[in-house]
Amino acid sequence: MSLRRARGLLWAAMPEPRDGAVVEVVAMRRRHVRHVVAIEERIFPRPWSSALYLSELSSPSTRVYLVALVDGVVVGYVGAMLVAGEGHVTTVGVAPAWQRRGVGIRMLHRLVSELRARGAHALTLEVRMSNRGAQQLYALFGFVPAGVRKDYYPEVNEDGLVMWAYDVDSADYAERLARIAARIASRSARARPDGPDEGERR
Repeated sequence: MSLRRARGLLWAAMPEPRDGAVVEVVAMRRRHVRHVVAIEERIFPRPWSSALYLSELSSPSTRVYLVALVDGVVVGYVGAMLVAGEGHVTTVGVAPAWQRRGVGIRMLHRLVSELRARGAHALTLEVRMSNRGAQQLYALFGFVPAGVRKDYYPEVNEDGLVMWAYDVDSADYAERLARIAARIASRSARARPDGPDEGERR
């Protein structure tokens, strides 16, 4: 079977967005990678390869990668690396049909919670200057602008905004996460502006 046909079959299995859909966030496994890459190829001009994801998954002591599932099918993914107490969000991606339906906020809540559990005291990421939706989502998690990386996204000729969240191991930050969890619980998977428009690569 050709790679194009295989990708087509993956997209055919993608569930249609619907109110009340259950979004489950779980650890990314090797079996999820081909679905993740299929989404990558739709939303990024320079997608990561299966080999790169498999390499990341081979370092569980310093990497956290998660997928969002609807009806058992991958509709989004997120990843981070953790070094010396600092978590760096490396990628966020949501299938086009599921963008802006609360998938991003669910994945980030689980990711940040896991990084805190592993001893993170600060978090950082880069985001395209034009991606206001993603910046608003990250601000919800306490990220604040800290600088600009010129031409960080050469494929789209755009600068990257560096954002940091500090003291994520504090009681105040735990309360922030509890408020976000309550917000998630109060909403079904219906369209709303609380996720990156497409995806973000750090």
